Amino acid sequence: AGGNEEGSGDHQLSNPRDVIVDKERDSLIISDNSNERVVQWPRRNGTSGETIISNINCVGLTMDENGSLYVVDFGKGEVRRYKKGESQGTVVAGGNGDGNRFDQLYGPTYVFVDRDHSVYVSDCGNHRVMKWMKGTKEGIIVAGGQGEGNGLTQLSSPLGVVVDQLSTVYVTDCGNARIMRWPKGATQGSVIVGGKGEGGQSNQLNGLIGLSFDRYGNLYVVDYRNHRVQKFNIEFNG
Repeated sequence: AGGNEEGSGDHQLSNPRDVIVDKERDSLIISDNSNERVVQWPRRNGTSGETIISNINCVGLTMDENGSLYVVDFGKGEVRRYKKGESQGTVVAGGNGDGNRFDQLYGPTYVFVDRDHSVYVSDCGNHRVMKWMKGTKEGIIVAGGQGEGNGLTQLSSPLGVVVDQLSTVYVTDCGNARIMRWPKGATQGSVIVGGKGEGGQSNQLNGLIGLSFDRYGNLYVVDYRNHRVQKFNIEFNG
């Protein structure tokens, strides 16, 4: 997708921030941030994309098993869910202006949706990860929320977020150059990767953004300022 220099044409992208595969439509769905649009692009032999959502300061996006698309709007401080064929969508997290109340977000970035359709969003400006259960009007803090810092109860500019089937939250703690794991109901997390300061060594990270697990439990991290993707084998205890 893209590859035609930066621009706003149907065959171009500008500062894409996230991408997922829509297997049903055999296409890519791309958060085309600087063009303020979400684009659907054929997965095979595609020469141009189709704008499916316009006028959105989009960062992270994800899809549930029903084919509903969830998109983070950084500027409006909200996450919207778009069911198939919808162009307006429904606010499922935030949407009450910037702030740190439980019904607000401030500079949200990335999003994860679990099997119960609970929405987890990295609330970057509030240095916390919030969980919004389906149909609720406010969220609960599941990581951070104790102000910006590097303690085990704190986060600094969290970005990528992944949640496992036990509701354990894994989050890239960008400002602290570490990845943290927060078990369900925990008041503090543990450092599973990094935490050795920003740098380019194999045990260091610098400007980490997204993260993903494969089926074998290997963790992949976008180590942005080191211009690399790192793979870690995470030891699970118990």
